[in-house]
Amino acid sequence: MKRNLNCLFSELEQIILCKDPTDKCKATRNVVKGFHKDHIEYKRKPLEIPKPGYPVELRLVSPKELKRRGMGSQEGRSILMHAVAHIEFNAINLALDAAYRFIDQNIDYYNDWLSVADDEARHFCMIRDYLNKNGCEYGDYPAHNGLWEMAIKTQHDIVARMALVPRVLEARGLDVTPGMIKKLEEVGDDDAVDILKVIYQDEVRHVEIGSKWFFHHCAQRNLEPKTTFIKLVERYMHGELRGPFNLSARLQAGFDEMEMAELNRRYDPKMGF
Repeated sequence: MKRNLNCLFSELEQIILCKDPTDKCKATRNVVKGFHKDHIEYKRKPLEIPKPGYPVELRLVSPKELKRRGMGSQEGRSILMHAVAHIEFNAINLALDAAYRFIDQNIDYYNDWLSVADDEARHFCMIRDYLNKNGCEYGDYPAHNGLWEMAIKTQHDIVARMALVPRVLEARGLDVTPGMIKKLEEVGDDDAVDILKVIYQDEVRHVEIGSKWFFHHCAQRNLEPKTTFIKLVERYMHGELRGPFNLSARLQAGFDEMEMAELNRRYDPKMGF
């Protein structure tokens, strides 16, 4: 893939559309290393991207069609880690799109989201190595496209994007990953455990970055963040958000106790409301 050091946005567009996982990860790492403020020279309206580049072998299906296997077998663990690989591959595209989609931001915004993309590429490569070690490849199992669907829904509004992608979809990883780690520890899959522990720690920072820019853009528009966040969740999630929530991790990632109390009241059936 050719690099254009004079234009960040055209390069991000090429990487998002790139189908080959090796090329996408390599290009992501390169654009992060080569980024500087003079790289921003873009005026053209960003493309609408109905679907980013995926491997040609990958079959996208509805969530109900996905295989579910127990973690007691290697095949079951490979299916689980393939699902995580798909999340991380989407996360590369989502982080790149956060930088590509919303122009005229300050330099810190682009630095933040490119650093997230760099992390996600590293995560994907770790999981891909795990899959290869256990006789499979990304694209061997079907996956769903719900993460990118939210990118499309929020492409018109940076406040909605910062609320719904990092603070809802990515934050869900903070809620469910500790349970996944525990189950993998019980079956002795240390390689998968080590990978998920790295991802979990990095995801706290990613959600925190989303919180940072959500609050920033709410302040620019004179919006009250907590009520705005709840309204956006209600509008876009249509009741699909469910607890329980990982309180300690979410507090580290930019949520506060009042916000978490409201999320628990509305979305955690265990709270008794």
